[in-house]
Amino acid sequence: MRPEYDFKNGVKGKYAKRFSKGSNVVVLDADLIESFPDSNSVNDALRVISKIAKRKKRKVAA
Repeated sequence: MRPEYDFKNGVKGKYAKRFSKGSNVVVLDADLIESFPDSNSVNDALRVISKIAKRKKRKVAA
């Protein structure tokens, strides 16, 4: 920490509850950044994968 940082009056976990309700943070590996430059691209890809997994699950159950 730098000497100019002053946390004397800080409150540990002050925003933790609010943060956990409103966000999910996922850190991508560097080699994926080009393929997934933003949240929308990640969400789109995960939706496609989810649909495929559900179809395969139905086929296995049948």
